[in-house]
Amino acid sequence: MANDKTPAYEAPPLEDAHHSDEVSIGKGDILGQEHVDPVLNAKMHMVNNAIDEIGMTGYQWRLFVLNGFGYAVDSLILLIQSIIATYAAYEFQPSFAYGLTIAVYVGMLVGALFWGLSADIIGRKYAFNISLLLSSVFCIVAGASNSWVLLGFFVCMSAFGSGGNLVLDTAVFLEYLPSKDQWLLTLMAAWWGAGQLVAGLLAWAFLPNYSCPGDPAKTGVPCNWHTNPGWRYVWFSSGALVLVMSLARITVIRLRETPKFLVGEGRDEEVVETLQWIATKYHRPCSLTLQGLQECGVTAAGPGGEGGRRGSVPAHARKRFSFAEVWTHVRGLYATRRMALSTSLIWFSWLLIGLAYPLYNVFLPTYLATRGAALGGLSQSDQWRNYAVANLCSIPSPILAGLMCRSPWFWGRRGTMIIGALVTMAFFFAYTQVKSNAENLGFTCAIGFCLNIYYGTLYAYTPEVLPSAHRGTGNGIAIGLNRLMGIMSAIVATYANTSTPVPIYVCAALYIVMAAVAACFPFEPMGSRSS
Repeated sequence: MANDKTPAYEAPPLEDAHHSDEVSIGKGDILGQEHVDPVLNAKMHMVNNAIDEIGMTGYQWRLFVLNGFGYAVDSLILLIQSIIATYAAYEFQPSFAYGLTIAVYVGMLVGALFWGLSADIIGRKYAFNISLLLSSVFCIVAGASNSWVLLGFFVCMSAFGSGGNLVLDTAVFLEYLPSKDQWLLTLMAAWWGAGQLVAGLLAWAFLPNYSCPGDPAKTGVPCNWHTNPGWRYVWFSSGALVLVMSLARITVIRLRETPKFLVGEGRDEEVVETLQWIATKYHRPCSLTLQGLQECGVTAAGPGGEGGRRGSVPAHARKRFSFAEVWTHVRGLYATRRMALSTSLIWFSWLLIGLAYPLYNVFLPTYLATRGAALGGLSQSDQWRNYAVANLCSIPSPILAGLMCRSPWFWGRRGTMIIGALVTMAFFFAYTQVKSNAENLGFTCAIGFCLNIYYGTLYAYTPEVLPSAHRGTGNGIAIGLNRLMGIMSAIVATYANTSTPVPIYVCAALYIVMAAVAACFPFEPMGSRSS
């Protein structure tokens, strides 16, 4: 329990920081005025000051790359299952064509919840090191599947690792970032586009030349490992790439537990040791001391501080591996009225994008194929070339979004999401009117570019406005809801014709709602620091 001398925490004046991200030390913390735990707020402010004092180092830049791998793998596996599903179905003749789509989203749903909750219970670094390695193993063995059910299981398990890893990518990177560089969290979504590009290139390289010509019942050509190895090559290549990425995470950097997780746990000594280690390694100043942290008092999670202070919210239940622990973290996300509104709107946004994204992107190969046929016909090679080019356009958009996020001209993160959603909606409506293959490719590229302005910003905004002690849970539930709607999209596709423009109209309408929700977000990270 905190001593009686613990002062009420007050954030310092922003000194016009709300107009720019350039001001660093002395900024207010996003949740600093919510008064959930005054001692934790005071300590978090000191930790933020220390991180800002150290600044951007090689440690954070390596995290940018290594955490970006998680983004890339998530999009890679998500798209590969949709790319190879038709060719694998030629071989296995399944009764349910969209089984792989449901398998990948179930894996990502369970992974997001499992790894997200575990990150708040046992820490970030274990999930960071394990999840991607797990994904690579099942990604490789998926290529050796001898039945549709077995393929679905391996796809599900590979998605379990990658989908859970995605929850940690933003949290780990954010909790080491200086506040003036928090916009890099949005830019990191460019790795998502890189994963999409790799998926498109692998499809273009293997599927046109190493696949059977079609359904054996119609072509008379048998479809087996020898005549249809293309989809297996895609999985083998992807798995090998993911394995290299997972090994790089272990060898390139020895991840330490994030200081913001440690301060929420009341482990002040480790907080100071971690930040002083980074400062010493990169010859940077760091004035944070153990005495300074301890003078603030004891947090609700620290020894003797299990929610003992009036109005405080504990970081853990008495038994960490229990339903009470989950409830404790969920309750922490709703500790105040503004936090409750923020959490609810964020989760609703993830539900919306969870339906809109797969309706368009996961089923895009089907729509492109039928659209290409209607516009004069395209060879398989041309179809997959166009698919790779469209995915290439997903890389620069998060870079633009990152620059927009730090500019007051675009109303920060919220304004960037509003603009991205509305421009995407406009291109969706226009896309249904294309009359040539060139227009088809052009509008597909434009949608891929604009869509990731919104998506990449939402990925970054979510952890920025969540409290550190409950960030993994909040992020995991958000992405879990996204995956749940992905499962629903597969069910919709089973009973609807995805070769028609109807899914495009539905997506356009959903983006209008997303823009309206973004305008209602109560917190704006620009000019403030994550807690």
